[in-house]
Amino acid sequence: MEKKRVFEGVKVVDFTQAATGPLATKYLADNGATVIHIESRVRPDVARVSGPFKDNVSDPDMSAWFPNWSTNKLGITLNMSFPEAKEILWKLIMWGDVLVESFSPGVMGRWGVGYEGVREKRPDIVYVSTCQMGQYGPWSQFRGYGTHGAFFAGFPELIGWPDRLPSWFYVPHNDWVSVRTLAVALIGALAYRRKTGRGQHIDQAQMEAASHLLAPVLMDYAVNCRIQTRDGNRLPGAAPHSAYPCRGHERWVAIAVTTDEEWQAFCKVIGEPSWTKDPKFSTLLARKENEDDLNALVGEWTIDFLAEEVMAKMQAAGVPAGVVQTNEDLFKDPQLRHRGHWVVMEHPRIGPYSFDAAAFKLSKTPMELKTPGPVLGQHNDYVYREILGMCDEQIEDCLVKGVFE
Repeated sequence: MEKKRVFEGVKVVDFTQAATGPLATKYLADNGATVIHIESRVRPDVARVSGPFKDNVSDPDMSAWFPNWSTNKLGITLNMSFPEAKEILWKLIMWGDVLVESFSPGVMGRWGVGYEGVREKRPDIVYVSTCQMGQYGPWSQFRGYGTHGAFFAGFPELIGWPDRLPSWFYVPHNDWVSVRTLAVALIGALAYRRKTGRGQHIDQAQMEAASHLLAPVLMDYAVNCRIQTRDGNRLPGAAPHSAYPCRGHERWVAIAVTTDEEWQAFCKVIGEPSWTKDPKFSTLLARKENEDDLNALVGEWTIDFLAEEVMAKMQAAGVPAGVVQTNEDLFKDPQLRHRGHWVVMEHPRIGPYSFDAAAFKLSKTPMELKTPGPVLGQHNDYVYREILGMCDEQIEDCLVKGVFE
């Protein structure tokens, strides 16, 4: 007998775009919820217009991002500039248990579907708003994406080398952090709704959610008035602590030694060369004072080995170490393959595509990837006819006017 998934029966109106909102609702969709993602051809989800694209073809249905971030969802197009679209949105709200939106504060209110207005008709709805700075306050109208929010939160000030400019993230860091806290808040609200029959408004500020990962830095300032800044790969309580070159083109291994026991084990692994007996490396404080010399000597040893060999030797001795993997490495990684992390599905436009599953396994209510994120308007007919019960005449009228564009 097929096991029931944990969110079966939950109905979600997904009015989000980019990463944080879609990935939070993806948790629900991948675990059984019926999620309807809303966008328009006039203003498609920004994830559709961001590369990489299949075969470098810039097409909203060929982006690698969107199909992976909206698996198991139904997708419709709805142009909110039409009065009919607002009426349809209200039908969706009355159908759903959850509404998630990621617009700038005030947009939903101008469409007549702000939280207070929706709550009057649907006091049991879980209404979720996620944006950079939250719905209220002096910076609430701050606009941008996760990268801008990450700068505002202070992360790049800590990334890079002390003699260089702050480093950009390759990806919008705030998005990846915020989605986890948003998903947990959403699940908590659903549990509360199940017990009480009442909904609530979740107001997430993505910058606040991300700043939790800076707790040590913030506490250091709170108690010591110390402002931390960029220090390369170094860590105050560890040496050696860096990424070291290995045999092959651009192959690296990360090694982190934090205790005297790990230092002794590290020395044994590398054969206890004479320099490991030098007083300038005998204690953590001494190693920190001579860290440039230490890193150079460690790199002279690692360069003769494959990164995988260094990792295996160090881990066998109890020294934390890991290969700095490339994206190609991750697809070939035997552990990820063993756990079934990569799931190949057929996308209507892209073809066979590897999707990444959740980073956890649920034994009683297993997650299942069934369908890629939809192409633009893929489920218009099903949603408007079967779910909302619109008749042929209503649908034809909307098509002619461009409501579904």
